[in-house]
Amino acid sequence: MSNMENNKNEFRENSANNENSGVSSGGKRGLFTSGVIAGMAVAFLILCAVWLGTRAAEVLRAGQGGGSFSLEEFLAGDTLLGEETLTKLKTIEDTVEKYFYLSEVTDEELAEGMYRGMLEALDDPYSEYYSAEELSALMEQTQGVYYGVGAYVSLDPETSLPKISGVIEGTPAQEAGLRANDLIYEVDGASTYGLTLEEAVALIKGEEGTQVNLTIIREGESDYVELSVTRSRVEAPTVEFEMLDEEMAYIQIVEFDDVTIDQFAEALALAKGSGMKGLILDLRANPGGSLNAVVEIARMLLPEGLIVYTENKYGEREEYTCDGTRQLDVPLVVLVDMNSASAAEILAGAIKDYGIGTLVGTTTFGKGIVQQIIPFTDGSAVKLTISSYFTPNGNNIHEIGIEPDVVCEFDGETYYSTEEHYDNQLEKAKEVLRQSW
Repeated sequence: MSNMENNKNEFRENSANNENSGVSSGGKRGLFTSGVIAGMAVAFLILCAVWLGTRAAEVLRAGQGGGSFSLEEFLAGDTLLGEETLTKLKTIEDTVEKYFYLSEVTDEELAEGMYRGMLEALDDPYSEYYSAEELSALMEQTQGVYYGVGAYVSLDPETSLPKISGVIEGTPAQEAGLRANDLIYEVDGASTYGLTLEEAVALIKGEEGTQVNLTIIREGESDYVELSVTRSRVEAPTVEFEMLDEEMAYIQIVEFDDVTIDQFAEALALAKGSGMKGLILDLRANPGGSLNAVVEIARMLLPEGLIVYTENKYGEREEYTCDGTRQLDVPLVVLVDMNSASAAEILAGAIKDYGIGTLVGTTTFGKGIVQQIIPFTDGSAVKLTISSYFTPNGNNIHEIGIEPDVVCEFDGETYYSTEEHYDNQLEKAKEVLRQSW
């Protein structure tokens, strides 16, 4: 999320290893890896030079009163860029210059490889490096306009493959037959195993009107499902509203973007104006999004008190609260599933802790950590995990999830085989809502 960056992306724009055979193929992989390492080393030296210049200026300013300083003092305060590291980098650089002969790479590409490698070394799937172009594309996504196929994707922790977490109505993804929980094994023949979410999404992105071929692993299918999807401009509404029978209002939040706040406020106003006697809030397949967005929406539903709080590595706590002036005054049922993550879990967790609604569905994803995007002056940025978040009752749901009050497994076979798309979880939500009247 932006200050709660979720592990999601829109196709609007990946259980098995990439299969290569033969000595030649394996040799190429080894040389390619060597090239990447070499690139990272050379680029790292460039960064070191910049750092050293900055460090020298700092030391000179500190020593303007007189005296001298040693190399050890010069390098003091930074273990990564110590003398031993710089010496080894120089050795690697000399070795690469003497022996490496594969395709040439630009200094910019080497630098990019180094930056990404440093973030990959954190072994955190949520921490990433963004080039200026990637950051710009990410920021555009929060505006609700995308270029791709029209599906939401998250990273499946069990298989390390990207997974479809939701499909936008009326988009190429829906027309091509993509479904929630589809695992993306290949994109245009290239394996997605081991890629970051952004790397996989980059494979799926492309110019409007072009096709992308997806190899899907789908539960219940004995073989891969091959789908071709035509990319297009996708305007993704983040909130859907409908009045159901018996004056039940249904509001679905697809994700929490900047535009979601006003869209939800409008939907809630329409529901109240239509005489709603109860609300079904659908957070299924919602991968999260903006912390600010979910907090503002929570303030339209919750009583006075804590919404969520975070704690960083120093034990510092930041609280987000609600004044309770707009608390929902009708019965509430919240639909959740295994793809409800991050910001969606913040809202669901607060509703459950305050006891103002009933959660129906299956256990949520379990992402209880916070990411922040930190931009740099050259337009690039890093996204880092900076803290954990806790529900009002002090629960951290990371890698645990939130248990629903009423367990109801989704019947996908019936949903996809019937023309009216019978949704058994929605029907259970209606039943629970009736019982609260």
